Amino acid sequence: MGEKIVIVGAVAAGPKTACRAKRLMPDAEITIVDQDSLISYGGCGIPYYVSGDVADEDELRKTSFHMTRNEDFFLRAKGVNVRTLTRATAINRKDKILEVENVTSGAKDSIPYDKLVITTGSQPFVLPIPGADLPGVYSISDLHKAIEIKQQLATGKIGKAVIIGGGAIGLEMAEAFADLWGAEASVIEFMPQLLPRIIDPWFSTMLERHMESMGVNIFTNEGASEIIAGDDGRACKVVTANRTIETDIVIMATGVRPRSQLAEEAGLLVSPFGIVVNDRLQTSDPDIYSAGDCIEVTHMVSGQKFMAPLGSLANREGRIVGDNLAGIPSTYPGAMGSFIMKALERCIGATGLSLESARAAGFDADAAITAPSDRAHFFPTEAKIPLQMVFDRRTRRVLGVQGFGPMTDAVLARIDAAAALIGKGGTIDDFSLCEMAYAPPFATALDALNAAANVADNMQMNRQRNVSIPDFLAWMDDFSSQPDWLALDIRHPAEVKPFMEKFGKAWSELAYDNVRTQYDTLATDKTLIIICDAGTRSYEVQIFLDSVGITNTLVLGGGFNVITRMEPHWWPNK
Repeated sequence: MGEKIVIVGAVAAGPKTACRAKRLMPDAEITIVDQDSLISYGGCGIPYYVSGDVADEDELRKTSFHMTRNEDFFLRAKGVNVRTLTRATAINRKDKILEVENVTSGAKDSIPYDKLVITTGSQPFVLPIPGADLPGVYSISDLHKAIEIKQQLATGKIGKAVIIGGGAIGLEMAEAFADLWGAEASVIEFMPQLLPRIIDPWFSTMLERHMESMGVNIFTNEGASEIIAGDDGRACKVVTANRTIETDIVIMATGVRPRSQLAEEAGLLVSPFGIVVNDRLQTSDPDIYSAGDCIEVTHMVSGQKFMAPLGSLANREGRIVGDNLAGIPSTYPGAMGSFIMKALERCIGATGLSLESARAAGFDADAAITAPSDRAHFFPTEAKIPLQMVFDRRTRRVLGVQGFGPMTDAVLARIDAAAALIGKGGTIDDFSLCEMAYAPPFATALDALNAAANVADNMQMNRQRNVSIPDFLAWMDDFSSQPDWLALDIRHPAEVKPFMEKFGKAWSELAYDNVRTQYDTLATDKTLIIICDAGTRSYEVQIFLDSVGITNTLVLGGGFNVITRMEPHWWPNK
């Protein structure tokens, strides 16, 4: 037999490491230990199992050729020994021994290794509030809890659900309760927006309004302070500073922490973001590697360290560890946390840095906001997909992209292309010239991603001057905050009429195709906020007005195609 390789953790990175290493080193003796009885499952699919999109939990554990990934499968099909219900208790680095115990019997054992791999994943963070340990309070940490929740739903025991946490898992669970099962779902998020620090507030607002329109209650800027038990001892109410919400179940989705205790107790270098590894995913002990949710990752744009608990990354990292175990020098450049999520009838995705995060990281960042068509405007299924491209004004480097749109592959395609380019240090010019596949049912001739880059180019070269969405919304809430501003609405008169009627002297109109002949009728003592549907015509008008000496203008990027999806309270039809 060859080297003895022992892997701790059998969900994503561990099995990937084992299978890759075994293919490269058929004579290696590879053992995986895991404290659970269910292994190698698609954890990111848990909300879709709860919702009913995935009918059976066993589907999350099956291969694409319909074999269940269990101990027998790994031994017979992969040549890898798996010991379930086996908890790793200590690492003896001097003698290269992993100490373990049987979860059921308590029997202790020692497993010698030549190389050790830690893929212990993450653990849910549970708010330290009264009632957090009550029956009926769940964190989505493993498949067993998902099965229990699904059984309660299927037997009609859940009519109301409260989800504490407005991150991706929390929102996916809210959809799971509300969509198929018709439960009344309420999301409580401590931060002022959903998906905090991942997307910018205007994209979060579009998501929030859509979920509310589909029956999900969203309460941002609120923290859960207590969970109250009913007469049966189970959680029945969640209390915040503003309200008390009755419920049949509480989902604690307040984030995760790296499961790095085993490594830390063994004296390995550990940070708040996880086990510290080099670019070959070696820990501070060269004979011990680590991968998956439990490791600290370098952000490929900011260079900062962060935690990236994504199954997609865990599998990539597992392959790299497998390579290095086999003597093939492979390096991991880091990650950008690229994500996309289904939100009822919409999807939202992002890669790289948000505008807020980019500025916090020290970039001279700005954002081009567009609302292009996802396919040819004449194609029957055409829809708008608001996009945001974050870029560095000094270097023209693209730092991040966000997208929101219907439940198609349109947003996904742009996020994936953006992730590839951003990961290679792509600039505005790279995005502008990037060749994207084109046919009217799938895209526009000038792709949405190209168009966003062209807007970023105009902004970076100071050809286009924008008003930010927060500043525009603040003005709409209180016109006196910017008394020298005046809306110049260049849309069709029928679209403009309700705004003229509602906002009076703050609003003016001049149709797009009349600007060149009637520009001399415009007010010159005001800053004109030029408004159209998507921002494209507004930019053209701004350029023309500059040429005739009217330079006190600002463009509303993304136009009303973005604003309408935010459903502001002042909208004329409200």
